[in-house]
Amino acid sequence: MGKVIVSQFITLDGVVEDPGGAEGGPHGGWAFKFERGPEGDQFKLDELMSAGALLLGRKTWEGFAAAWPSREGEFADKFNTMPKYVVSSTLTDPEWENTIVCGTDVAVAVERARSEVDGNVLVNGSVQLVSELLERGLADELRLMIFPTVVGGGLHLVEGRGPAALRLTESRPAGETLIAIYEPVR
Repeated sequence: MGKVIVSQFITLDGVVEDPGGAEGGPHGGWAFKFERGPEGDQFKLDELMSAGALLLGRKTWEGFAAAWPSREGEFADKFNTMPKYVVSSTLTDPEWENTIVCGTDVAVAVERARSEVDGNVLVNGSVQLVSELLERGLADELRLMIFPTVVGGGLHLVEGRGPAALRLTESRPAGETLIAIYEPVR
């Protein structure tokens, strides 16, 4: 059974909202101002290729579903064809290939994804979902690509949740960014 891996682009002040600018937020687009270098690109490719599925919240799924089906290449091909489990009470009749709507029970969604696919279950974006995964002890690893910027506002990695202890298991530079990998202390 694979791990549930939360993977986020994050600023020095803990903001994860709108790294690419597609959401139109006042602080969006900060990730494209920095090079993550070939090391960062390879890290993201390896991370995706080792995943058996994506686990997403509805808002992140909608953004991805609008952007990825029209893209091509190894990364896009994997992203488009792999199973996508969506935690949502409002999404119906998803058109993006291999999307499975799981309702709102996060534990059930995690168990379903883990039992139906080989490999890791990758969680990108999805701030509300990430908060619940961490709060309920359902995330096995956090992979943060830290960008050297302070944006001063926006959604943070964990919104409105209590403290959680993490243990650093790996860190390395990737271009202008830093990759930091943590495991929750249970």
